[in-house]
Amino acid sequence: MGQEIQHSRFRKQDFAEFEARLRRETALLEEYFRQRRFAGGPLVAGFEMEAWLVNHLNRPLPENDRLLARVDSGLVTPELARFNVELNGAPQELTGRALSAMQAEFEDTWRRCNEAAREMGAALVLAGILPTVQEHELVLANMSAMTRYRALNEQIRRLRKGAPLALDIRGREHLKTWQEDVMLESAATSFQLHLQVDPQRAARAYNAAVILSAPMVALCANSPYLFGYDLWDETRIPVFEQAVSVCTDEECRDARVTFGTAYVRDSLMECFVENLERYPVLLPEILDDDPARFSHLRLHNGTIWRWNRPLVGFDENGRPHLRIEHRVVPAGPSIVDGFANAAVFFGLMAKLMAASPPPESRLPFATARENFYAAARDGFGATVRWLDGGKTNVRALWQQTLLPLAAQGLRELEIDGADRERYLDIVDARLRTGRNGAAWQRAFVARNGRDMQALTEAYHERQRSGRPVHEWEV
Repeated sequence: MGQEIQHSRFRKQDFAEFEARLRRETALLEEYFRQRRFAGGPLVAGFEMEAWLVNHLNRPLPENDRLLARVDSGLVTPELARFNVELNGAPQELTGRALSAMQAEFEDTWRRCNEAAREMGAALVLAGILPTVQEHELVLANMSAMTRYRALNEQIRRLRKGAPLALDIRGREHLKTWQEDVMLESAATSFQLHLQVDPQRAARAYNAAVILSAPMVALCANSPYLFGYDLWDETRIPVFEQAVSVCTDEECRDARVTFGTAYVRDSLMECFVENLERYPVLLPEILDDDPARFSHLRLHNGTIWRWNRPLVGFDENGRPHLRIEHRVVPAGPSIVDGFANAAVFFGLMAKLMAASPPPESRLPFATARENFYAAARDGFGATVRWLDGGKTNVRALWQQTLLPLAAQGLRELEIDGADRERYLDIVDARLRTGRNGAAWQRAFVARNGRDMQALTEAYHERQRSGRPVHEWEV
């Protein structure tokens, strides 16, 4: 959930000073956009993979501090809960064998993390929601020891005037419960895909990622259960949206986890203006950096979790660049499934960014948003509207339109032929069988009963095999 800060308690003058600096940096960023001062060049891909630390019973183990000390790598960082960690990869120019290189780097980090975990009698699991996690484990005692997390919790409670967070999800079953803090967010883990883009194409890239959110979340769904309840195919979506809600009524203008409010018209600057004008500051940490580092702007942006989030970063030469962070994909079910998901996303992004007429001119934003929540709820069973305005089943949309389009995009990026075949074949088989992570979990429960520990043990065993989920036996 972002960079570390030094303070968790703030005064009124901290908020005033932070907002003044945020306004200055936002104005400076607007100058950068006008002057085209961002790095250009080919597409560059990256990722963040969140994982669960579990004990020998496949239950959450809140000891990520011990794991991180053993691994001692800048690529492995803490997450909100002490039973979660995040694994990162180096950026890769999106051509040649970039996809298999990203997977190989991740697998090396994953191996080292699991070796360290075994020394603790533990293991790591990739799952959008770990089926064994229980409500009593999502408590402040299990929060990672970072000042940022304590501060976020305090500030969200302040904006809610101390009112408890209500979790209310209507899926195949209905779950309603209350939480006093933000720890519910730690029940959801993601595979976040990053795409660094040329500033001239950044607006088109953002809009393409928005449009692709619905088919991507249906294809990758892997989170049907929470606390034993059968909910959405990708229950992670409503969990995260409600877990850090600052809203105390049904109408919520300032939701911090959001699909967004509109497509970008001219530049990503529109999102950063919206950040300034729409969202109250949560973490007014005053930093002494050069305004050209945009430290306050980036810190504020890090407390607004759009499902597709624009980012300002810096390359190794210190030059600023623009990235799109696609946040809809869950972790798991297997490593190769994750990188197959990345492959089709990047291929589709390349095609939609360059399409004429622009896809955003053919699909209203409100429809893209409706598609997203329908796909998160119903997975492969969802009906969505595509660019021609007609309704279609999302699985059929993938088979007839999107998978061939992703293949074209990867060819045009000059992705290695063997990589293309490997990853596209996995997605094709997933579509033919109708078995993504959510479908496999439900099939296992239908055959073996609703025993979340048995489900997690079987899931973890199959994940360790390295086979993609469409090959997993029930």
